[in-house]
Amino acid sequence: MALFPSESWWQDYTDRIKASEEMAEAGATWEGDISFVVQAEPDKGLPHDVWSWLDLWHGQCRGSRYGLTPEEGEQAKFIIRGTYSRWKEFVNKEFGPIQGMMTGKLKLKGDIFTVIRHVKAVTVLANIAASVPSEFVDEQA
Repeated sequence: MALFPSESWWQDYTDRIKASEEMAEAGATWEGDISFVVQAEPDKGLPHDVWSWLDLWHGQCRGSRYGLTPEEGEQAKFIIRGTYSRWKEFVNKEFGPIQGMMTGKLKLKGDIFTVIRHVKAVTVLANIAASVPSEFVDEQA
């Protein structure tokens, strides 16, 4: 079980994306990299923002990084950010990606219409995140 957020969790997530035939099909027309920002919540055990990045292109994950600087992460075509608590809810499937963006639980920087056109790919990415066996920093003994 991987700690969320951590490099090992991110690597497991990325490996699952790369192995997913469903992602290859659903993301066949997707073009663009995405930065994910888990915003700090010191009272929950996350003292600083954590930036991660995926390079997604036509259903394939061409690259992945964990622990980017904000300057590196801001270069992505899409940036999705939310507090640690919101990301925890997301990973636990308490809300979906489109719902999260439309209600402001997750903030999107980038073209929302592109995301909506690719709702199946975004949903597959969310389902893959939920499939990673996760332990959360605020639940550690």
